Amino acid sequence: MEPSKAPKAFLKPYNPNEQEPRMLEAWEKSGYANPDKMIEDGLTAPDAPSYSIVLPPPNVTGTLHMGHAAMLAIEDILIRYHRMRGYKTLWVPGTDSAAIATQSKVETDIYKAEKKTRHDLGREELMKRIDAFVEESKATIINQTKKMGSSLDWSRYAYTMDEKRYRAVMEAFVRMHDAGLIYRGNRIVNWDPKLQTTVSDDEIEYVEQKDAFYHFKYGPFDIGTVRPETKFGDKYVVMHPDDARYKEYTHGQQIDLEWINGPITATIIKDEAADMEFGSGVMTITPAHSGIDFEIAQRHKLDVERVIDDRGILLDIAGEFKGQHIKKARPLIVEKLRAKGLISKVDENYVHNVSTNSRGGGIIEPQIKLQWFIDVNKAVQFPDGKTQTLKERMREAISSGNTKIMPERFEKIYYHWIENLRDWCISRQIWFGHRIPAWFKDGEVRVSVTSPGEGWEQDPDTLDTWFSSGLWTFSTLGWPEDTDDLKTYHPTSVLETGYDILFFWVARMVLMAGFLRGEVPFKNVYLHGLVRDGQGRKMSKSLGNIIDPLTMIEKYGADATRLSLIIGASPGNDLKLSEDRVRGYKHFANKLWNITRFVLENPHGGEVKLNAGDQKLVDEVVEIAKQVSAHIDAFRLDLAADQIYHFVWDRFAAEILEESKPIFRAGGDPSNSSGQAAAASRAHALSSILTSSLKLLHPFMPFVTEAIWQQLPKKESDLLMVAKWPV
Repeated sequence: MEPSKAPKAFLKPYNPNEQEPRMLEAWEKSGYANPDKMIEDGLTAPDAPSYSIVLPPPNVTGTLHMGHAAMLAIEDILIRYHRMRGYKTLWVPGTDSAAIATQSKVETDIYKAEKKTRHDLGREELMKRIDAFVEESKATIINQTKKMGSSLDWSRYAYTMDEKRYRAVMEAFVRMHDAGLIYRGNRIVNWDPKLQTTVSDDEIEYVEQKDAFYHFKYGPFDIGTVRPETKFGDKYVVMHPDDARYKEYTHGQQIDLEWINGPITATIIKDEAADMEFGSGVMTITPAHSGIDFEIAQRHKLDVERVIDDRGILLDIAGEFKGQHIKKARPLIVEKLRAKGLISKVDENYVHNVSTNSRGGGIIEPQIKLQWFIDVNKAVQFPDGKTQTLKERMREAISSGNTKIMPERFEKIYYHWIENLRDWCISRQIWFGHRIPAWFKDGEVRVSVTSPGEGWEQDPDTLDTWFSSGLWTFSTLGWPEDTDDLKTYHPTSVLETGYDILFFWVARMVLMAGFLRGEVPFKNVYLHGLVRDGQGRKMSKSLGNIIDPLTMIEKYGADATRLSLIIGASPGNDLKLSEDRVRGYKHFANKLWNITRFVLENPHGGEVKLNAGDQKLVDEVVEIAKQVSAHIDAFRLDLAADQIYHFVWDRFAAEILEESKPIFRAGGDPSNSSGQAAAASRAHALSSILTSSLKLLHPFMPFVTEAIWQQLPKKESDLLMVAKWPV
């Protein structure tokens, strides 16, 4: 048998920069990311089971980072696999407004360039500037998402602030308010003095910091704090009812003592919130500036008085320190307490966590504010007829098995988080976002999407961005309208995200879907770990260890970048990533290219009956396909990728191809008929193994496999992305 030459493309090494744009264009032109097109062209049965994922929307302010890249790779693998399995497969793309972060970014840029604040510009002009910024940023993140090979249906693209999502958000707010779940009240909130807005519990980032820890003499008690500037309003001493050290004191007992600005009368409060193991077991409380202290005050109907205003300035209660910023006042207050002999000890290097706004970096100052909240403890009737609290519904979604969390160990953390869930503050004092559909007139408040009439002023506040994100799985499918997409693809098949945002986003979506749809938003939650550097450190600008996925794609290709994020990345565990690791998988893409060249240079002619040895080789691939399928079905993408990788490199290339070379040499002798038959059989087997290997690798390495598929002389479909999975 005369060896023929493979197509010219294989005469040089695989070049991802040359091939990837061509493959992207071919996929996009086909329209096959849209399941409707698949059905129309007879590639998917109309009655096939559905498989759907809604992309966790990246922020429009950002660019693609390794966490996004891992998320896109994982979801694309699941989507491509199920499409090849014959499912009606939908992956919905979208982006998030990231309201606080976006407005903060635009305001900062405006002030740097023009020395103007949002109040100088006015609401309308600021919105124009933000919209222009968002459109530019959206285009960037969409382009970067496509470069990863993400097989998203862009005809269904959604944006958290577009018109359809606006309708969904307004509908949800009105329904929840009418059911009594949304209320307006004075409660303790996370206040950011820098951005002048409330911040969700979900947006708090705890930053480790060293500060002095002060021990004060508070009458006969020793109390400790890192924040002496809050203590002007402290007139309650809290101790645990079972603390034997303080059994002589009774609840409600009053004692006179000397404090910062003179003598005060303090009241003893017995409450189980006091930690007997911490310090002296006694604490004073500042109800206006601490969530725990506020709850204690509410339980015992205690006075609540503000000490610090919205800008971090001390109020009248601070006496001589009134009008000073807390940062400047702290050392002066400490000095006064020391002069009065009220400081017993100072620990200079006390390490503790400081609450900051993850969206803007400002230090959080708890404040009591009149805000809008969602009541998580109020029992209401759900669409399925059950009467439950939102907390109970969130717990039941997982305990019933309707939604499974992987890895399972995160279920305990989920339950713990729900047990400690407070009412959700959903109002924000920023201008970018969905404006709250509430109207005020002469002390009256009405909730309505449109104005109730003349003289009514709309609430200037906007909704927490997590409110609209909580509707994401069904608002992207057309809710509140009862669309075909909603009937076909909801609940979605899987929510895939990093374990670091499990609790707030997953729980918010379970909450919203439960109340508004009477169902879970997704059947599975798959949690990937964080992508760290080669030493296991978190990637950060300060460490200079950030690995940019776009740089990796440019240097080594999207396939190598994807595979480096999958192999070795078991669910919920962090992954160590180095550039060397990405480079290694570039070599694998080239190895696959060279394997194909060898197979195409040794073709078989027509129908060939395989001999027993070659049939065994083909059967081996069938078994590999079963195992890879089982791993993907169990969300062990790392094991699936590892198995097909080692089969292709160690078995196919290193053993089967090497064993084939003498067979083909013997088959080249025209006088050796048995040798020719053996060569034809082996060529047929190699072609079959290559075809199956390309299919099995396609979800993981879509570009190089599709580029090779285009060069095959015989193939079952024009595009590998719609070929049948080997089973």
